[in-house]
Amino acid sequence: MQTFRLGFVGAGFIGKFHAKALTQVRGVDVVGVHALKGAEELAQYAKSHNIGDCKVYPSVAELCKNCDAVAVFAPNFARTDIVGQICDAAKAGAALKGVICEKPLGRTLAEARTLVELTKSAKLHTAYFENQIHMKPIKAALAQLNPQQKTMGPLSLARSAEEHAGPHEGWFWDPTRQGGGVLSDMGCHSIAVCWYVLTPIGKPITFLEPVSVNAETALLKWGQPKWRKQLLDKTGVDYSKTPADDFATGIVTFRNPETKQLVKGQFTNSWMYDKQGLRLFMDGLGPGYAFEVNSLQTPLNVFIGDEAAEAAADAETALEKSTSSRGLLAVEPNEADLYGYVDENEDAIKSFAAGKDAFLPWSYGLEITKLCMAAYMSAERRQTIDLTDPKIQKELETYVPLIAQGRGAEVLFR
Repeated sequence: MQTFRLGFVGAGFIGKFHAKALTQVRGVDVVGVHALKGAEELAQYAKSHNIGDCKVYPSVAELCKNCDAVAVFAPNFARTDIVGQICDAAKAGAALKGVICEKPLGRTLAEARTLVELTKSAKLHTAYFENQIHMKPIKAALAQLNPQQKTMGPLSLARSAEEHAGPHEGWFWDPTRQGGGVLSDMGCHSIAVCWYVLTPIGKPITFLEPVSVNAETALLKWGQPKWRKQLLDKTGVDYSKTPADDFATGIVTFRNPETKQLVKGQFTNSWMYDKQGLRLFMDGLGPGYAFEVNSLQTPLNVFIGDEAAEAAADAETALEKSTSSRGLLAVEPNEADLYGYVDENEDAIKSFAAGKDAFLPWSYGLEITKLCMAAYMSAERRQTIDLTDPKIQKELETYVPLIAQGRGAEVLFR
């Protein structure tokens, strides 16, 4: 079997996490990277971990000439320009089989739709990276409960939460560059995994029809003077002027088009979860059965006392977004696999090699963006958004959340 050649655009936190995941995927080499910063470090990581003789390329076009697929791990605000360059390279003769985009696909529905149309015009297969749908615990839960679902009926309520103490990089805190706050950053994860587990087994991923969204956003921690100053000093982002949501919660209602049954997905996300570090929580309730996933219920715990704490060089070797280097700590030995990064990379590579879209194509990412925009609209208007209303559907096409416009004070300080 010929080794698949993958190129990276972007070498920040998420690029490094995917490089770690690819050490566990067969048949793929990371052969190149283009990034404004971190490219040399990522290339060295790839070489030292035997996942490819990774070269640093001066442009997206040059990278595209030397790989089979490109993964876009660059910041949200740069996506449209980068994907345009990739598609131009493909039209100019680069033999690309596909392109990957890390979530979210777009900061608005219009931006996401532009990206979908660009790849269609270049005849490129796509993979939308939503890692939580690929988590082994989620897949195992659905497989284990397959007989119960067939006998008793599908799940009727799903709940999903992703929470931690906040992003790594400054641009992520800036709502005008990132596209919002925690709802844009992590709400897409929770909404997607709810939709997925509620879908009857054997049906397409968009089988259930979204009917309505009701959501709230808030600024609970990072708008307080102490934390606002800390954020300003660290990132240069001033939440007294351009605040973003650090907490979001809501419910998406879906309808089964065959049975007309309504089911609900509840999402909760925050950047003010000051506990061990990143926590993923999902559960699903069906008639007579249920499942629950909690990423902090780890098989490994360690204890580090005060005297030994200074020896901890990097708390995140134990857990992503870890906020402590002492006390009783949860340790995840293989986060890249637990969170679904390994499986989503494997799916994309196999799909592209076979000449088809991944399990989650960009058209799916477009639908998730629509639901996130509807959630922001609901929070702004303080009302349930009827997704079946043609007027609402038209409004969403050009809608930009006030928070993403830099006008979050109008929503979060009222």
